[in-house]
Amino acid sequence: MTTGRLLGAGRMADVYEVDGAWVLRRYRDPYGDAVAEAAVMDHVRGHGYPVPAVRSATRADLVMERLTGPTMGEALMDGRLGPDEAGAMLARLLRELHTLPARDTADPAVSVLHLDLHPLNVILTAEGPKVIDWATAEEGSPGLDWGMSAVILAQVALTGEPRLDGVRELLAALLAGQEAGVSALTEAGLKQACARRAANPTLTPREIEVLGEAEDLIRTLGQMPELL
Repeated sequence: MTTGRLLGAGRMADVYEVDGAWVLRRYRDPYGDAVAEAAVMDHVRGHGYPVPAVRSATRADLVMERLTGPTMGEALMDGRLGPDEAGAMLARLLRELHTLPARDTADPAVSVLHLDLHPLNVILTAEGPKVIDWATAEEGSPGLDWGMSAVILAQVALTGEPRLDGVRELLAALLAGQEAGVSALTEAGLKQACARRAANPTLTPREIEVLGEAEDLIRTLGQMPELL
């Protein structure tokens, strides 16, 4: 596919302009399965969850709706959004995602999981926040999804990379937005999230080094006796 200018670059993929209404997310080898990502996006969008529309997908290329608006991270940096509001928004997006039916099972304990929900993967559009980057999505226990978001934020708080003001307050607000027994962090979810982050080949040595501190920070800010 012929691409336009480069709009953004992440750890696993690059995003290019296609035309006024669509963008191309192209994975770098060996990462990504855009067909699987598109299937999850179509599923959650069909149940009313705020994600971009998908036009087409091959293994490496995903053509999707172009969104207009800053990322949550950009809005935090320029003062358009406060960390408490951002944390509450992330928590709401996790809770709402976990109410959707799974694609592959009727087990009510199994939910669709994003597994990379953080401020750079939320676009604040005129219609409201929309969630992007579903490359790591799978189905499982909501506790793992909470764990992944919490660990990612805690790592940012401890490493300072990427730069994000108020990230500890944001993390505390995220943890305050759980619904006990329905959509919430669990001991197993936190441990599994730390293990997955440790095994992530795209992380820097410093990000892996702070994982123990990140776990302690989450336990402290979450004020959850069962996790302390």
